[in-house]
Amino acid sequence: MKHARTPVFHPLRLLALAAALMFSTAHADEYADVSQLMRAGKLPEALSKADQYLAVKPKDPQMRFLKGVIQRDTGKASDAISTFTRLTEDYPELPEPYNNLAVLYAGQSQFDKARAALEMAIRTNPSYATAHENLGDVYAKLASQAYNKALQLDASNPAVAPKLALIRELFSPTGAKGQRPAAMPAAPAPSLASPVAAPVTTKAPPTLPGPVLSKAPVTAPAAPTVAPTPATPPAVVVAAAPAAAPTPTPAPTPASANNGVKEVEAAVRAWASAWAAKDVKGYLAAYGKEFDPPGSMKRSAWEEERRQRISSKSKISVKLENLTVTVNGNKGVAQFRQNYKASGLAVSSHKTLDLLKVGERWHIVKESTGS
Repeated sequence: MKHARTPVFHPLRLLALAAALMFSTAHADEYADVSQLMRAGKLPEALSKADQYLAVKPKDPQMRFLKGVIQRDTGKASDAISTFTRLTEDYPELPEPYNNLAVLYAGQSQFDKARAALEMAIRTNPSYATAHENLGDVYAKLASQAYNKALQLDASNPAVAPKLALIRELFSPTGAKGQRPAAMPAAPAPSLASPVAAPVTTKAPPTLPGPVLSKAPVTAPAAPTVAPTPATPPAVVVAAAPAAAPTPTPAPTPASANNGVKEVEAAVRAWASAWAAKDVKGYLAAYGKEFDPPGSMKRSAWEEERRQRISSKSKISVKLENLTVTVNGNKGVAQFRQNYKASGLAVSSHKTLDLLKVGERWHIVKESTGS
């Protein structure tokens, strides 16, 4: 690995929070103006415009995120860390601020903090591929430090040098494939795929029974704003699309297949209704004992976290669109577009629920977000 003074993440890429947010057009120009100033390299002007906006709407997550990116790009790493930390406190369901924190911590060689931030991002959204890749690179850096320490303590150990060589080979941009380096200099620091300045491809983020945000290309940023919390009571609207033809093994009769589809649809509607009504007991009961909580969380810890997040919201709206269901014996898969609103945050994402029939009830055993 490279010495600690070498930057770890190069280049840092902007992770826009625009794509999955549902927004009104009232503030679209303000997001676009700040993004345009950033692309033009006019960072002081972009920061000034962002601060003017936040003076009126201090809780706006998108503009706060952009401000953190600007602070990082102007060399104000401590300010950026403070901005992203407050975002994680106000919007703990969003994985991207945790990922940005990890980038900033790693840039300061604070790899334990970077690891902790990435683990929180993954806990919030277990299918967040960027965070998984970054976590692997952070582990590689920590492994490099441990192997170097091992060599300092016992230079005669023949097993350590090849491991360091392997890490160097993995992260060297110039090393030839399949060739071990002849010397044993410190391996270069891993280059994490992360937010802050160059374009990224649009990809919906993964998992979480709650709101998540997506990446959007910086070259043509959407200009989002958070929609206000609706004044109407929580509601669930499910627009059921024609069920995909089931391909079970053994193949069920048409009648049993149709019954299974209807039962799964009913189970999904009940789950969404309980969530929107803040019926925590009914919401948690929708998950079977086979459900594996994200990360390494215990079931009890996951349930307590969900209970706190749902109960803390004044109002919740969950609307499901384009619901499709397939059934294979006692297993079902439901896919739909989920529109979530709560406490000033509005997020739209594609969700997949895997369900298992136990007795007469269908239970959720796996949950993922993204295409």
